[in-house]
Amino acid sequence: MRTITFYSALVFLLFISQSMVGQENYQKKIEALKIEKKRIVEQEKDALKFEVKEINERLDEGDLSEAEAKLLKEEAAKRRALNIENRTAIVDNQIALLERNQGELLSLSELDSLDKEFRNIDIFIDGEHAFGINSNDWWDREFKYDRRTYSDIILTFGLNNALIDGQSLDDSPYKIGGSKFFEIGWQWRTRVFDNSNWLRFNYGFMFQFNGLKPTGNQYFVMDGNQVVLEDFEYDLSKAKLRMDNLVFPIHFEMGASKVKKTEHTIRYSTRNRFKVGLGGYGGFNLGTRQKLKYTREGDRVKDKLKRDYNTNNLIYGLSGYMGFGDMQLYLKYDLNPIFKDAEVEQNNISLGLRLSI
Repeated sequence: MRTITFYSALVFLLFISQSMVGQENYQKKIEALKIEKKRIVEQEKDALKFEVKEINERLDEGDLSEAEAKLLKEEAAKRRALNIENRTAIVDNQIALLERNQGELLSLSELDSLDKEFRNIDIFIDGEHAFGINSNDWWDREFKYDRRTYSDIILTFGLNNALIDGQSLDDSPYKIGGSKFFEIGWQWRTRVFDNSNWLRFNYGFMFQFNGLKPTGNQYFVMDGNQVVLEDFEYDLSKAKLRMDNLVFPIHFEMGASKVKKTEHTIRYSTRNRFKVGLGGYGGFNLGTRQKLKYTREGDRVKDKLKRDYNTNNLIYGLSGYMGFGDMQLYLKYDLNPIFKDAEVEQNNISLGLRLSI
């Protein structure tokens, strides 16, 4: 879990830093173009000085008359002045384009092949090429004026607990702040209507990691076909049950969006817009394990017990989110009980943040 969390956080930071670096890069390009503009003027002036020097040498050697030398100097001065005007105008236009589009520019070749040139994926085993995927095989199609489906990496994390039949959450046997959940997966967003983006159909897959930490010095044990909490014989520094699931969420997402139109594209953006998503999920349990940390006779012990603990194999529930832009408040509730054949039903519930990257 720690490894998954680390790499997920790393991916998140890389995407954020990429956005920040992109902003800095186009500002650096503008500064470089301004420096280039000054160098153009200096370069043309130096070239004019060199030409005038050659004309004077030819005049001193008698190859040119005074009138001819004067005419050649005037022509050279006009040519270099026009060069400065034309070359600096090109740079000024480049600066204006970068500032207007915040560095996001597409060349004609990129527009013609934007959906073709995705990437080539090559797999190497022991230094030898095993197999590869050619992007042209997948993306060899015409550039789309209107993209109806988009995709995102989804991260969710926050507090986890259980709703127990006939018992309030305040009396939960699980730590409110210590029980947590984490999810990572991929989502596709498809616009429902042809000419409006206020309703989207979201679908994908998520790896869920739901954790429950018992209060006191308790841990989970099997008592026949029942899972119960019992006091541990040593002082526990940590006790956690973790359930790993693979689920397939489906949401209908509602909210305004901004339309961006160009000569070549039309795109709908929900960036910095309020959105609400309602739906559910279904999937299956990949595994359940309990982690115990305690001190026994002066030795620190870590036990990882990988058992099913009679947890349900099928996972299904309701979920929803609301918020602005790429960050929302997220809530999910398992309709299936955590433990099979339990005398008192317990249903997992989670509250946290949802990030789309």
